[in-house]
Amino acid sequence: MGLRTRVAAVWAVAAIIATVAQAQIAGGPAGPRPGPIVVLDVEIDDESYLQILHDDGYNVTNAWPGHAEVYATPEERDRLLSEGYTITEIEVQPGEPEPETAARGLGVYHKHAALTAELQAYAAAFPTICRLVNVGTSVQGRELWAMLITDNPDVEEDEPEFKYVSSMHGDEIVGVEMCLYLIKTLLVGYGSSSRITDLVDSTEIWIMPLMNPDGREIPQRYNWNGYDLNRSFPRFPEDYTGTRFDSAADFAGLEPEVVALMQWALDNSFVLSANFHGGVVVVSYPYDAEQGIPSGQYAASPDDALYIDMSLLYAEANPCMTIIPGTPCALDFTGFPDGITNGNDWYVVKGGMQGWMYRFTGNAEVTIELSVDKTPLQSTIPQYWADNGESMLVYLEAVHRGIRGIVTDRVTGVPIYAKATVTGNAQPVFSDPDVGDYYRLLLPGTYTLTFNAAGYEERTVPGISVTGGPATRVDVELTSLATAASESLRDSFETLDTDSDDALTLAESGLIGSTFDAIDADNDDHITMEELLEATFGAGNVGVMNPVYVSAANGGAESGTIAQPFNTLREGAAFVAPGGAVNITQGDYNESLGLNKNLAVQLVGPGAATVGPLP
Repeated sequence: MGLRTRVAAVWAVAAIIATVAQAQIAGGPAGPRPGPIVVLDVEIDDESYLQILHDDGYNVTNAWPGHAEVYATPEERDRLLSEGYTITEIEVQPGEPEPETAARGLGVYHKHAALTAELQAYAAAFPTICRLVNVGTSVQGRELWAMLITDNPDVEEDEPEFKYVSSMHGDEIVGVEMCLYLIKTLLVGYGSSSRITDLVDSTEIWIMPLMNPDGREIPQRYNWNGYDLNRSFPRFPEDYTGTRFDSAADFAGLEPEVVALMQWALDNSFVLSANFHGGVVVVSYPYDAEQGIPSGQYAASPDDALYIDMSLLYAEANPCMTIIPGTPCALDFTGFPDGITNGNDWYVVKGGMQGWMYRFTGNAEVTIELSVDKTPLQSTIPQYWADNGESMLVYLEAVHRGIRGIVTDRVTGVPIYAKATVTGNAQPVFSDPDVGDYYRLLLPGTYTLTFNAAGYEERTVPGISVTGGPATRVDVELTSLATAASESLRDSFETLDTDSDDALTLAESGLIGSTFDAIDADNDDHITMEELLEATFGAGNVGVMNPVYVSAANGGAESGTIAQPFNTLREGAAFVAPGGAVNITQGDYNESLGLNKNLAVQLVGPGAATVGPLP
């Protein structure tokens, strides 16, 4: 992303190429761009041209005053010239492939084969606290390795999940080595360093050193199919508008590396993460793109203040990201005074990974640019670790801030997959369905959280105090709609039982005769609480599902006399209504007993219906 001087080929605008086609570039910034790629420094008059270049389909990969970096095909280069831009060619990709080496150890560059051997060696040496997992494969079938490091790697625990991912661009490789340094630091330090031991014991740490192994082999920015992986995630709002809680992810047409990362994220419940890049030195935070806000202008997310604080944690521990007296930068500094930037304020990225991770999965993620030169001299790798090691640990430790807890069913105690929303903040987070644990990163203050889950009553917890220390614990029990209906039914029964004999007569119940007789299982002209619950929920299933009584309409008019107890109804189950094809409608058939008030029965075919939550 940075301007390099090792190649200088400045082309002036020439009239003879003014006839180059002006049509918008097929595929847009994401690609595909097969064949040779030319990395260009494009001179621009002001930041408004960043949006123009993006809208015209060019892949802008860096921006600084008066300039934009563009990864272009030769045809796109010619088109830029025809449009009047002055450009400087920086390099051509693919570059010269590096020789493969089997040598292992830190401080040397690793391609996929050497990286695989390195990771396998660590997994074999530290089997009690790590697992090497193949998250997916690249276009050419190379594994996307992720190292899991935690005290009980085979057990789902009440602890936050964190991830580092590096090198989704194959020419930005410093992060691969930083990840290897961190892996060794965590594994070797466990049991000897109290800081490392506490971190591993309390956190599920995932580290993926190389997301684009095919691009790393060549080397080039794009994957083997010519796509920019950081422009290839689903775009908001074109491709999705909701979250993982209310809609399924759409993988259609996506690159295999992108699908692998998305599925990995959906299979887990990551709380905080970062992805490593190169070409500049800065931490970039969401939003990278926001509808109605042009490239080069600030696009604040609902967690803007939190993101600034978290980004500064990393930047201020790195002497090359911030200007700190007495800590001179040994390598490179690129002009972001605080070492951080809002993504869209820098330049727009549609289809970026951090945007999808944040908006769709609730995982707070930033992009960390580690070096001006994307492939600096191998001899500088130890210095990059010296600059970034503490930053990586400090940022990782921040996953333990804010509010945490477990969401469970009030009656059964089973964990619940729930959505947690902070009042005044539109971005929710979600509990892990395996354990029920949730984590909401927040700055110090007092907050109100609201919890929602399918089939459960909403619950709001006000006045939660957050300090700058470990996360405040707030465990939450939710009441299922079925339980609430059962309890409401019991309350209604007691109210209607005017003579307090634990049984309802026909007069006390207020039911029509046919309905009363259907519930009165022993035909003794009284309805007991047990009979009512069994008729409502089914034998042995009290509290599981509450819509039982449905009204059948004939010719579009509700008869008012046909009510049948379907004791085996369950959410998602189908049944055939008596009398053939009928219109099954939402309940309230007997308001006084509170029957069928929380769930709907919907017609799905002739005489068939399913049961589910009210829309």
